[in-house]
Amino acid sequence: MFKRQPENSTKALGDAAEARALAYLQQQGLTLVERNYRLARGPRARGGEIDLVLRERDGTLVFVEVRARRGGSHGGAAASVGAAKQQAIVLAARHYLLRHASPPPCRFDVVAIDGDRLQWLPGAFTA
Repeated sequence: MFKRQPENSTKALGDAAEARALAYLQQQGLTLVERNYRLARGPRARGGEIDLVLRERDGTLVFVEVRARRGGSHGGAAASVGAAKQQAIVLAARHYLLRHASPPPCRFDVVAIDGDRLQWLPGAFTA
């Protein structure tokens, strides 16, 4: 049997943050394409993961990293998307785009949630 996650577990908080970010981005006119796209590299190796893949009205494919922190200490949620995390997201995005014969324009956004404050950072980093 599966153990039920405690309501305040890291996974539960992450899932809630993703749901909040998705609702916000949909209110801004983006359309959900896929959630939690994972690039597995082997039985033990971790590949990249893209929290949300959305599409803008103009057709741009948007890869979104959602980060949440209970507060703004340690630089806050946005600051936690460092170079290694960006590289893993770009790798997963490149893999994701292999399914497109002619890839659409793309960008990488971050939704940072610090406590109750949500900040959307379009074009937060480049490939």
